[in-house]
Amino acid sequence: MWDVILDTLVDSARLLPFLFLTYLAMEYLEHKTADSAKNLVKKGGRLGPLFGGVLGAVPQCGFSAAAAGLYAGRVITLGTLIAVFLSTSDEMLPILISEADRFGIAPILKILAVKAVIGIAAGFLIDMVIRPKKAEHDHDHIHEICEHDHCHCDEGGGILKSAVVHTIKITLFILLVSFLLNIVLHFWGEDVLKGLLLNKPVIGELLAGLVGLIPNCASSVVITRLYLEGVMSFAACMTGLLAGAGVGILVLFRANKSKKENAGIVLLLYGIGVAAGLLMELTGFSIV
Repeated sequence: MWDVILDTLVDSARLLPFLFLTYLAMEYLEHKTADSAKNLVKKGGRLGPLFGGVLGAVPQCGFSAAAAGLYAGRVITLGTLIAVFLSTSDEMLPILISEADRFGIAPILKILAVKAVIGIAAGFLIDMVIRPKKAEHDHDHIHEICEHDHCHCDEGGGILKSAVVHTIKITLFILLVSFLLNIVLHFWGEDVLKGLLLNKPVIGELLAGLVGLIPNCASSVVITRLYLEGVMSFAACMTGLLAGAGVGILVLFRANKSKKENAGIVLLLYGIGVAAGLLMELTGFSIV
């Protein structure tokens, strides 16, 4: 139990810098920047999926958490959010690098590239379809997060106080949920997952996608280890890794007030991950 508590505290503590800087930037955009600066951010958003897909590949789940917060403030588009979620590597990269002596560096780079390309392509496609509807609302919604959290951002302290309050509330929420998830994983164990997933076509992708949706770094650890141990196909592995957005989903449900929209985003993420995995299974695509 002590290991569960320690892992939960460490994982949550790692997110603090990302969350604080994200909310600090959001408050700065809301309270300090001129309209021209806000318009520049909006115009630059058209390339958001490109930058999101590339930055998401960095081995930290903090980027997905940051993207979720920025989307809740409508600083980035839905396509950018999905691009980050799909390309997020989470704990996958450190594990693969630790096995580089038998796995190789080239396959690792290919996995990162595949995730980034799928994320970028899906992001641009989503923005092509949804962006015109969003364009009707020509304003930012960062203040809505403030109102939703009842932190009274405008009552003294400035943007620094507001950013600290948001960060603390989000971190406590992540800490609680991550602790509950870690308890479940601790007592359930990975052997059960091995028996469920294995190398079963279609079923493997469907179940791997569900495991990937677990909003915790542990999901990417389990999926990557199962693939390295040969009990999961590459297609199923990629499905789980694509659907896995780390704690980004937790932040999304906490910061974005529309639960219906959040559920739709999760289903979209899962659908894209499964579709990509099934396509890889059908074509026999692999990186080795």
